[in-house]
This record gives sequence, structure tokens and C-alpha cells, in this order.
Amino acid sequence: MSDTILETNGLTKEFMGFVAVGDVSLKVRRGSIHGLIGPNGAGKTTCFNLLTKFLQPTRGSITYDGRDITKLKPAQVARLGLVRSFQISAVFPHLTVLENVRVALQRQRGGSFDFWRSDSLLRQFDDRARALLADVGLTGYETLTAGELPYGRKRALEIATTLAMEPQMMLLDEPTAGMTHEDVDRIVALVKRVAVGRTVLLVEHNLKVVSGLCDTITVLTRGRVLAEGDYQSVARNPEVIAAYLGSEAHTVTEGVPA
Repeated sequence: MSDTILETNGLTKEFMGFVAVGDVSLKVRRGSIHGLIGPNGAGKTTCFNLLTKFLQPTRGSITYDGRDITKLKPAQVARLGLVRSFQISAVFPHLTVLENVRVALQRQRGGSFDFWRSDSLLRQFDDRARALLADVGLTGYETLTAGELPYGRKRALEIATTLAMEPQMMLLDEPTAGMTHEDVDRIVALVKRVAVGRTVLLVEHNLKVVSGLCDTITVLTRGRVLAEGDYQSVARNPEVIAAYLGSEAHTVTEGVPA
């Protein structure tokens, strides 16, 4: 089994001549937490969309777990165990918390989503759904509708539905965006917990979160790789500091030993 679970070579996406992602070659180590950071407009989310096949690359290749997935569709990639969350929370607001996880678990029925079936048919998934909710700290929230949850708890629910897909690798798009300090700490602890036995690639703007979570960090700017390494080496890189102008540059270097 290769130490590298995800690799891109020359990954490029152009929109009418504009290069959103340009010649990105990335290696994600199996079992690691890998951060993808960069200023606004750096191409991070576009890169995620390419990796999970919501966009097709203009050129370049993507290999996941030893298999070329460049031409696959999103559902095919998800079935291989490469599953993502989204920057905007993607839950069913009018279903209960338990029902949201149960919908994700219906994948075990071969892709049949039985919204119209009797509730009793789907109760076979309840124990597993409750176990996943316990894993993300949502025990006691089962009967609330997802729309009633505070924002941070919605993100935890989204991670639970992602885990229901039994991913080998999770791609998390800004999991702490818009959260209070308390929610950020909760989600950081959650990501650390669910990363055990899995690989995580995450886009994140909060650099303190990245410094506490990530084994390796890749910095993008203008769609290209600017730097890569552990947090200490990346934070000291003059080009990275220049990319994060002003207060963000201070945030990059804050807490890094001299």
C-alpha cells in the first residue's frame, strides 16, 4: 500500500482563458491531516471541486488510492471513499438530526433513497445513526430538525453525514468558517477525533486552526502552489508572509518560535 493516498500532477482548470488552478502537483500522505490554505481567490475551493469531480480539469491528472480518477463523476469518487463537506452547511433543514444521518446511511441500500417509504423500513439504520451522532457530540439532539441547530452544531451534523459514507479520505471545506471561538474549539477537537484511521484534506482560513491540526500545509496563491511543509516552515516563508498582507501576515507568523 502506497504512503500517498491522493496525488495530482499538473492539475489545471481554466475558465475562458482565466487560470483558476494552474499546474498544481499535490501529494497527500495516507493517515495525515493536510491543510490547503491561501488568500481569498487563491483557488482552494476550485481545487477541491476538481478533486471531488464537481469540475473537470482542463488538463492534468488525479490519482486516488492508486487509481486514476481524473475522468470519474462525483458519485463514483464518493463510492471509492473520497467524500467531501461543503463551505456552506449542506443538511436537510426540515428533517430531524437523526433523519439527516439516516438518509446518508441509506447508501448501504445501494443508492435507494426511500423518502416515500414507511419509517419502520429505515429504522434498521437508527442505531448506527445514533452512534455517529455520539461521535460528533450530538447525542440528545436527535429529534430536533436540522434547521433548529446552532451553526456550529450544523457543521458537526454535516461531518456525521460525511462519516456515514464510510470515507477513507475526508475533504473538509472551511469547517470552522463563521463560528464562535467555542464552536471552533469543538470542531477542531472533532476533526482530530474523526481523523483517526482516516486521511483528511481541509481548506481553512483560520491559521491557528491549521497550526493545531495539520501535519502538512500547502499554500496556494493565484491558483498555484507557493509553498509546502509543516506549519513552522511555511509560516517563516517570506513569500507566504507577503501573500498574507497586513494583519493576515501577522497571523501567519504569530506563535511561531524565533
